[in-house]
Amino acid sequence: MGYDSTVGIILAGGRGERAKPITLQSADYIRSKALIPFAGRPLIEWIVEACRDQGIRRFYVVAQGVENRSQIKLVLGHGERYGVQIDYSRARFDPYNVGSGAATLHNLEQWNLTGTALVLPVDSLFEFSLDRLLAAQRDADAVVTVAAVPRAPEEIAGKYGVMRTTTDQLVCGFLEKPKLSVIEREFPEITQPHGPRTLATNAGMYLIDCARLRLAARTPELIRLAQQRLDWGNDLLPRLVGLGHPVAVDPIARLGDLGNIRDYLGTLGDALGGLYPQLDQALGKPLSEDPRYWIHETSLRSKDHITGTTLAQKIAEGSVVIGPGVRIGRHVEIGTGVRLRATDVGDGVDLHEGVQVEGSVLGDSAVIGPYAQISDSYVGPMVQVHSDVRSPVRLEALSAVGDGARLWSGTRLSGVSVYPRLRVPTVSGVPSGTQLTSSDDILQWV
Repeated sequence: MGYDSTVGIILAGGRGERAKPITLQSADYIRSKALIPFAGRPLIEWIVEACRDQGIRRFYVVAQGVENRSQIKLVLGHGERYGVQIDYSRARFDPYNVGSGAATLHNLEQWNLTGTALVLPVDSLFEFSLDRLLAAQRDADAVVTVAAVPRAPEEIAGKYGVMRTTTDQLVCGFLEKPKLSVIEREFPEITQPHGPRTLATNAGMYLIDCARLRLAARTPELIRLAQQRLDWGNDLLPRLVGLGHPVAVDPIARLGDLGNIRDYLGTLGDALGGLYPQLDQALGKPLSEDPRYWIHETSLRSKDHITGTTLAQKIAEGSVVIGPGVRIGRHVEIGTGVRLRATDVGDGVDLHEGVQVEGSVLGDSAVIGPYAQISDSYVGPMVQVHSDVRSPVRLEALSAVGDGARLWSGTRLSGVSVYPRLRVPTVSGVPSGTQLTSSDDILQWV
């Protein structure tokens, strides 16, 4: 096995329900999870380039639904911009893509793949070594090698599945989201003073021997399940192990989930903080190393409309403070007194005087009014925040404001989601976890 025979299979199905309103372009129109904006580019571009840089030159995208497929194809095309070749699953096979495992098996047959393939989802960010996965696959003579993330028992409990492994790193069993007490009973070694501190959890990335997996899947039970519901983690892997097929495990450096607001912001913060070296390299050399941040040259030259001074001048004189983990895109206009830290600022954003932002995302062409305070929140493209010094807007604690929404001065939201295009008058006291999906929802809190 080697790079020349390894292809990429990107599983791009699913509706992105957990990531709303990031995945919404309007209240009734979901953008593909593959197109979630991440550090200035659609997520799927980072995935393709990370795999390409490790030698994969041919990709197959398993899409689901005409909108999902067409949106991805508009971004990636057939791979010409990236120096790779990209093909797409046929629309007529969509009804058979019932689960990640079924989608993989059906499309292996469609494309008649017989070599080695790296299967990965479109809503996660990985830091991995293809070379290591290939070596693990070869050494174990495995049908599938599962990319694993080591996690502490407290992190696993009730949230992640655990794989039992033999001394030669073959999977011999599974525990699905066990309680901490179950973990300590089933893995007593982790309670010992000098025992392991972590256990292997499934990262959702698989290196597969296509020919052997296709052959292994031709049992009556798997054929039946592939017509109903067949996921990789819950169904396909346990059955492969139960049938005696070798399934290996190899750890990867890091996995970042992007399926909900909390994980999306956390993963982006980790990426801008340098914890994903592959993406870090793709971002290019930062403008400043201490503190570490990126600012596009067009934004450095941009003058704010009040003082007429450039961002570069304001940084030099200290009237604008840029902390670590900040990326500022093209043609961003920033006023005096702005403070940014661990934040991604999209192209064409206006940040008026006194704005303070930390641990957040500001989408392309958003307008943030004077003295707004935004922390640990997502502000989508073209959002307008009408804030002022007497009644500043405050967003915090995983709030999310969808594309093109408008917030009036004095609004305070904590852990609240606002759907695209909504106009939100001055409100406060909306309970955390509330989703404002329509004007009727908003009227309850005015």
